[in-house]
Amino acid sequence: MNVIIGIDEVGRGPVAGPVAVGAFCFRDAKAIREIRGFCVPIRDSKKLTRAQREKWFVQIKIWKKQNKCDFCVTMIPASQIDKIGISKAIKQALQKSLYKLKPDFKNQILLDGGLRAPAEFKNQKTIIKGDEKYPVISFASIVAKVTRDKYMFAQAKKFPNYGFENHVGYGTRAHYEAIKKYGITKLHRMSFLKKML
Repeated sequence: MNVIIGIDEVGRGPVAGPVAVGAFCFRDAKAIREIRGFCVPIRDSKKLTRAQREKWFVQIKIWKKQNKCDFCVTMIPASQIDKIGISKAIKQALQKSLYKLKPDFKNQILLDGGLRAPAEFKNQKTIIKGDEKYPVISFASIVAKVTRDKYMFAQAKKFPNYGFENHVGYGTRAHYEAIKKYGITKLHRMSFLKKML
């Protein structure tokens, strides 16, 4: 089977929390056929409900145990984003996730949006709205989103005044009001909050 790797990022825009990059690949054609029979549609993670993403994530983990697929998610924390910038942080996370899958340089790499794999991967393609067109990218989006969200839900227990369980770090009105009232935490991206400092 020709292994195709999909890559997507989640968390570029939040003012708090890490950015996450997921890399996903099928290792068995049986899993690809099983997609059609699953009760939840496959598409961009942002267009699925939390419950739908969780159902897919459970299925993905089952496939991984069966060696039908593999995936990796790398998260870069706010402190590092502030040091090197969001673009370099995403690039760093992308490389780590991709190399953890132990790819062959001949593998086809499909990336969402404006993402690029390292230059040594000659067979790569960046696709606008790729997470809506290719399941392998959709699954990369789902594993990244679920992993990042779970992290932010855990942080909500450590920082209960900020509502991370609701907005997962995005700049909502309630989030900004909480920052004004309770201050900055180690989760916040200082470089994204310059107007408030």
